[in-house]
Amino acid sequence: MHRKIDLPELFLAVSLLMIALEAALVNRAVIKGRYRLSDSFASLGMQAGNIAMNLGMAGLVYAGLSAAYKVRLFDISPGSPWAWVAIFFIDDFTYYWFHRISHECRFWWAAHVNHHSSEEYNLSTALRQSWTGVPVGTWTPWIPLALLGFPPPMILAQQGFNLFYQFWIHTEAVNRMPRWFEYLFNTPSHHRVHHAINPRYLDRNYAGVLMVWDRLFGTFSEEQAAEPPRYGIVKRIGTFNPLRIAFHEWIAMLRDLGAARSWREARGVVFGAPGWRPDGRGLTSENIRADWKTRQLAR
Repeated sequence: MHRKIDLPELFLAVSLLMIALEAALVNRAVIKGRYRLSDSFASLGMQAGNIAMNLGMAGLVYAGLSAAYKVRLFDISPGSPWAWVAIFFIDDFTYYWFHRISHECRFWWAAHVNHHSSEEYNLSTALRQSWTGVPVGTWTPWIPLALLGFPPPMILAQQGFNLFYQFWIHTEAVNRMPRWFEYLFNTPSHHRVHHAINPRYLDRNYAGVLMVWDRLFGTFSEEQAAEPPRYGIVKRIGTFNPLRIAFHEWIAMLRDLGAARSWREARGVVFGAPGWRPDGRGLTSENIRADWKTRQLAR
């Protein structure tokens, strides 16, 4: 008897094949890009840990969504095409805010930072996923969807499609899509900006699929041909060890928490912006961008 292949397994298989193809074409200089074996293996290690963690804690997520679904406001049928249209937009809106908070609050940044830790930008980078997101509740923004009446399997399926869409945009092989597509949807160009540490680009373009949210809420930035993105994180960690990639920011946060001299400082260390310091002069995105703008005006 043949075992049925689940969608997550299919997505993973397709992803690995596309990574192998991109790496081969980059190696032959057919397309633009860069692969380092150590970096790619680190990303694959992060993906393996992410899968193990998600499988181990799937019950928690499903139980949380199911508890909310029990007190739902409406009965929404997954058999309705309009229900899928609605959840596509609501899920994407939810993803934008989850993603933005994950950059603006250190507690969730500690779970998300590993995805940005690579100094390369290729399809393998898309697999560099969190080990700690589920335990610290990065799934909870989707609870309102269950309260509205979307069944938990429908919510999880839409999350999966959203995440899989984002896989292909982790590449330097695609310069620009047609103008209308660039305006409406997240693209490699837009997402390269998101992964960049250039002050101009820092903490911009949080979109999952649709760019409307970034344009609406003032977080959109266009990739500039004159300023290629530089990838990674502001404080480079200089390691390909998945354990260090997964936990380095949690360790740093606990160290800073131990040095806090008041409840105010402790709150800032945990829930303030990444880089927050009590004197307001830390390496936050806001401060880095402000310093850059000052230097631009002084030229």
